[in-house]
Amino acid sequence: MALPNVRDREEARRALTAWLAGKLDGAGDVRLSELGGPASNGFSNETLIFDASWTDHDAAHRRSFVVRVQPTSHTVFPSDTLELQHRVMTQLGAHTDVPVPATRWFERDPAVLGAPFLVMDRTDGVAPSDNPPYTIEGWLTDAAPDLQQRLWRSGLDAMAAVHLVDWRAVGLEGTPVQGPAERLEWWADLLAWAAEDRPQPVPEAAVAWLRANVPESDAPDALCWGDSRIGNQLFVDGNVTAILDWEMVHVGDPRHDLGWYIWLDRHFAEGIGGPRLPGFDSYEDTIARWEQRTGRRADALQWFQVLSGLGFAAVMVRLCRLLVEFDMFPADTDFEHTNPACTLLATELERLGAR
Repeated sequence: MALPNVRDREEARRALTAWLAGKLDGAGDVRLSELGGPASNGFSNETLIFDASWTDHDAAHRRSFVVRVQPTSHTVFPSDTLELQHRVMTQLGAHTDVPVPATRWFERDPAVLGAPFLVMDRTDGVAPSDNPPYTIEGWLTDAAPDLQQRLWRSGLDAMAAVHLVDWRAVGLEGTPVQGPAERLEWWADLLAWAAEDRPQPVPEAAVAWLRANVPESDAPDALCWGDSRIGNQLFVDGNVTAILDWEMVHVGDPRHDLGWYIWLDRHFAEGIGGPRLPGFDSYEDTIARWEQRTGRRADALQWFQVLSGLGFAAVMVRLCRLLVEFDMFPADTDFEHTNPACTLLATELERLGAR
């Protein structure tokens, strides 16, 4: 679900045209197409997509760009990580085979678009849709089971490649380090911030269960993507072309990513009352494949799935408030307690005897 656009697109196009002309030294006749944006996925960043054309030494150039703007009219997370996201993608693109968009510039000056922003090349590919859910309708639902399987495995393998990165060697020192206990408290703090003193019985019960069952691990920390799901990947013929949305990137236990990858697929299947796609590997085979790719054990994954359920429920609490602010939901809505993310988490906690 994407929040409504509140920016004057034509005004932004003029500002970006002048800004890009300054970045392309010696370029002439810089022109931008109308600004577009994704319609079905994402609500934590404003994304602008456009084609740019220019001349340089009498040669004509054309390229497609993506701009991600630091949120101003809405914020899903209490602190912004846009510059960190740019650095992570830049370093991964320069030093690894992890598929990320090619980054171009990071603009700190808010005078251009009212907030800092980053610019990337547009990458070929399409992401499975959040709205409508990819399990209900759309190109992935209609795809043959062998393509579905290839996509699921390619997405998992790309995530595993992130976990194999020597994050120090590629220049990612300074990335937040959060082990399981620290990541839990990060989510608990976000829930409290999003709830604004409104009771949240289900995610609060999850916090209590998670605190009582924090797993131990002596495995080394790894780079964690954070928002690890196929809806944040681009695919061509079932093969990953780019990993997107690094808002939750951190260094920690990569079982966090595996748990999130599985939990979000569960959300789009049992969470909304539908079946999984027939071509997707079972979760048992998915876990085994990740273990084989990374050389790590995925024990205690139940804990990381509940952590993912807490995280997604906390995000939905915040999103519900934003939807009210944008007059998309009535002020007295109870959606923050009844949304599928919350009900799936409640079901899991009941199964564990935690409610």
